[in-house]
Amino acid sequence: MKYRNFGKLGITGSAFGLGCMRFNGTPSNGVKCDEEKAIALIRQVIDGGVTYIDTAYVYLDKTSETVLGRALQDGYRDRVTIATKMPLNAVNNREDMERLLQEELDKLQTDHIDFYLMHGINRGTWEKFKGIGAPEFFDDMKKAGKIRFKCFSFHGPYDDFEYIIKDSDWDMVQIQYNFMDVNNQAGTKGLELAGSLGIPVVIMEGLLGGRLANAPDNVQALYDAFPVKRSAVEWAFRWLCNHPQVATVLSGCNEPEQVAENLRIFDTVEPGCMSAEELQLMDNVRQAYIDRTKIGCTGCRYCMPCPNHVAIPGVFSIWNNHSLYGGNVKDDWTYRMITNEKDRQTPDLCLECGACEAACPQHLNIIEALKTAWAEIGE
Repeated sequence: MKYRNFGKLGITGSAFGLGCMRFNGTPSNGVKCDEEKAIALIRQVIDGGVTYIDTAYVYLDKTSETVLGRALQDGYRDRVTIATKMPLNAVNNREDMERLLQEELDKLQTDHIDFYLMHGINRGTWEKFKGIGAPEFFDDMKKAGKIRFKCFSFHGPYDDFEYIIKDSDWDMVQIQYNFMDVNNQAGTKGLELAGSLGIPVVIMEGLLGGRLANAPDNVQALYDAFPVKRSAVEWAFRWLCNHPQVATVLSGCNEPEQVAENLRIFDTVEPGCMSAEELQLMDNVRQAYIDRTKIGCTGCRYCMPCPNHVAIPGVFSIWNNHSLYGGNVKDDWTYRMITNEKDRQTPDLCLECGACEAACPQHLNIIEALKTAWAEIGE
């Protein structure tokens, strides 16, 4: 296992961090977690040299922390650092923060959490957190020894990221990043900004929820033609670990074979591990994915709100993602949201009024595109 520096913190951690969100295969699919299997996987990972374990209050229908707490008995707690997250939607005041932190400590069966994150904040929620005294609470808990590091996780636009990371004294940040997200969310600019501030970056969604693990034909052809043979998973992880700002890459594992493969991959990666030719390959791979795009919707939302509540950018996002990455469209969270009978937002509701097309800065033929998209991905 390769170990990497955690920026200004002056500590090291494993390049591979175990994510405890998907022991059921999906973040929360109503299937009860096989706790004994999960515990065995967690201990297999730690025995393989992993020192960073990530969970959250809400993962696996609020059972992930409990499972991890059980797995870290028998001396395993002393061998790892734990990252978990304050559930934003459940917090309205300091009393809530104190209660939830204590609940998480109890579930994890520990007296301290190493990396405690404000979960999924954007500029608006950060301002809310500041207003109810979250920064002071985190600092107080550091002094009390209940947490070691004040952190946040992020899924918003770059401008929000830059504002938040400069607005407080953060110890670590967790972002979504992979070779397809270089200009999405915090992106490469955010990664480099954090690095310039000495703030270690933990990576989530390095495989886009598994989407990058199974390459479509035109992408696989590029991998197959390259002189060095690696799986799509290994290429994705190597690309991430090539960045010196990356402290740990999170990966979820459901089977012992996946653990073993990740341990092998992360025994070979370090900053600067990719040649110029390999980096060019990944640029070509990114373009090959982009070439599969169905419609050039940028998600600007100028077309919204739709008079009859069609989720226009959402439909196009589902359509593009299905074309780029494959998989069962009904597993897409946005698809489940727009097909919810209580708040249906599907293209068959379109009145063809043309308001969206008049507002679209890309001049897309939205009405016909919605029909085509729904014919391909609809129920």
